[in-house]
Amino acid sequence: MSSQIWIDVPNACTPAEGLCTGGRPRPEHLEQARQRGVKMIVNLCPPSEPSDYDEAAVVRSLGMVYVNIPVAGPADLTPANARKLATALSDAEAGPVLVHCASGNRVGALFALKAHFVDGLPIEEAVNAGRAAGLKILEPAVRNILAGH
Repeated sequence: MSSQIWIDVPNACTPAEGLCTGGRPRPEHLEQARQRGVKMIVNLCPPSEPSDYDEAAVVRSLGMVYVNIPVAGPADLTPANARKLATALSDAEAGPVLVHCASGNRVGALFALKAHFVDGLPIEEAVNAGRAAGLKILEPAVRNILAGH
């Protein structure tokens, strides 16, 4: 049985079974995620980024786990944050996950770093993994980070 999920968030991607990535969900997207079996929401937006609702409270009220890994920009694209993402995903092995930021670009960037620093993929494969998860304009920054390590 496939565990492919699709949530109608902006710039949605499905880079792997049981994983949807993209931009910031609205409360109705979170309800859609719950209905589709999502067990965890990973938000890469720092708490200082404006939102017109309390995402953590909505996620918890729907019975899902909420994880926040603040990634404001390239300075937060670190091996440590890539490991935090890997830990969150391994903690969610019991069910599908939605990982988002405002647009999906930081999600893809962090997935590229995870692919290299955690999963051990070579740079080009790591960048491709990032693209599959939404990496776009942060690709040059990601390449610099990967080349520097």
